[in-house]
Amino acid sequence: MSTNLAIDDALVEQAKAVGKHRTKKAAVTEALEEYIRRRRQTEITELFGSIDYDESYDYKEQRRKR
Repeated sequence: MSTNLAIDDALVEQAKAVGKHRTKKAAVTEALEEYIRRRRQTEITELFGSIDYDESYDYKEQRRKR
């Protein structure tokens, strides 16, 4: 998909240099993938404290059974 965007050239060049990318496309693609990963990680942290655990579960015993 071809898209025209007005992106700061200095930022793109920095991203290319830091990520050691040869092309603008590679730098922008990796930046978008990283952005998505980070946003999804923050969604996971919202689950902390919302999951009930079985207090009688003994993980050490489960390890011994292997």
